Amino acid sequence: MQIYSPVQQISFQSLTSVYVKRDDLIDPYISGNKWRKLKYILQDVALKGKNHLVTFGGAYSNHLVATAAASVRAGLKATAFIRGEQVENEMLLLCKLFGMQLIFTDRESYKDKQQLFNSHFGNDNQAYFIDEGGASEEAVKGCAEIITELTSHFDYIFCAAGTGTTAAGLLKGINEKQLATQLHVIPVLKGGDFIAAEISKYESDVSKLHLHTDYHFGGYAKTTPELLQFMKAFIAETGMLIDPVYTAKLFYAIYDLAQKNYFKKDAKILALHTGGLLGILGMKEKLFQV
Repeated sequence: MQIYSPVQQISFQSLTSVYVKRDDLIDPYISGNKWRKLKYILQDVALKGKNHLVTFGGAYSNHLVATAAASVRAGLKATAFIRGEQVENEMLLLCKLFGMQLIFTDRESYKDKQQLFNSHFGNDNQAYFIDEGGASEEAVKGCAEIITELTSHFDYIFCAAGTGTTAAGLLKGINEKQLATQLHVIPVLKGGDFIAAEISKYESDVSKLHLHTDYHFGGYAKTTPELLQFMKAFIAETGMLIDPVYTAKLFYAIYDLAQKNYFKKDAKILALHTGGLLGILGMKEKLFQV
């Protein structure tokens, strides 16, 4: 797949020195960090001669849509275990249109993903396990390549985080190139301190890692009217779509830290737009209300 991920400068209210790595432009369905994570996973699938991707996620998972789209383009089958009760929504419709089989799973059983995989596909030597969000060494390797694509120096790189896999890749890339750049991570879940430990599984040197755990707005996929108002104002002023689950929290954090004079004078800030714009669909009712 041809990669198209430019770096663009944005201007939003008092923010004028912020640049955005537009990974959301790579592909409409295998978008952003999802493409990065799947790139080397798909190479490993081909190397091992498998033809059936089996993965996991919630009912509004961008990872599931990306895996479904990537699998059919590669001529592979795909199955997903969906956490929680059976539902129908736009994201799962896309998954099914791309040919993905869905298995709805109660939340307790979902906690042991390897057991779920073994119980359904343990005898299928063509099945390939992909963890929730694509978390893996292959995914980290793919995300590290973001750093090699940058043609100028940035003092700060910001990204939103769910599992920490993308952040681990960014940190690995920074360390491999021996950059002075500091990586700032915005966990989108409540109690996001655990992400530091997840990152350290893949990258031992975390000296340039900084977590900002106060921008979750209630937890994963949770929002507040303040966040949604910010999101709508940001889109209207910049012309760049962001989503309420990940990137709205990311840009709100950067804006808030700038208001608090967190950044050194004349610093160059890069934000990674990780795509996930289909997440807007899951919040449409709330967005109509603010």
